[in-house]
Amino acid sequence: MSFLVANIPSVFCYIRKEFIYDFKRGHGEYEPCYWVSVKSLQGQALRFEAFLPNYGALYDKLPISAFVSRTQDLYVEEFLPLDALQLWNCNSYNITVIRKSFLQGLSCKFIAKNKQWYKGEYLFTIDHAQPDPNITPTMFSEEPMDHKSYNLIQMTNGQFAAQPNNRTIFIDPSSKPSELLYPDFEVATVKYSVEHDEKWSCGDSAKFTFDEYIERKNIDEGKI
Repeated sequence: MSFLVANIPSVFCYIRKEFIYDFKRGHGEYEPCYWVSVKSLQGQALRFEAFLPNYGALYDKLPISAFVSRTQDLYVEEFLPLDALQLWNCNSYNITVIRKSFLQGLSCKFIAKNKQWYKGEYLFTIDHAQPDPNITPTMFSEEPMDHKSYNLIQMTNGQFAAQPNNRTIFIDPSSKPSELLYPDFEVATVKYSVEHDEKWSCGDSAKFTFDEYIERKNIDEGKI
């Protein structure tokens, strides 16, 4: 797990140039780029670093709303704002990136704040955790009810989005039924553990599998 910055797949896309000119100019213009890395600042939106080949330059700290996948057939007036493209701020400075093989290339759709569905294609996933027990947790990266991962989606409208699992539906053609059921699940609230049974222990047995101790204990308790 990386602290603050992590490598991401080098997706080719375009920067909306007003983002690299501090919104003073460049509106309606686009600069080709490749994604290089992502930065996770706790309590803020994800920030992306891009390589601009025409300049040989890196530009970082760009939100996901700064990028488009194409420059033609775009309806910028219909674009979703940043807080709809990424629903939640980052839960931690500690970040990991994974391209989930099962989801690679799958179509998907997510439901935005306006309760409309938006289609796209899965790219990769960003997640957070609290790797150092000596650091006081100040956010919810490991709380079942509040933890969020970010599925990066290349939208059909030309934008990119970072959406949690519970807002996203993935379409697998090989297993898709004739009619998809709507997920009516409830948020997970339980922290699972397998070491809370006070009645079970391995004692002081030196046996590799502890079988001798367990068998003797069961005999003493009348279980066998």
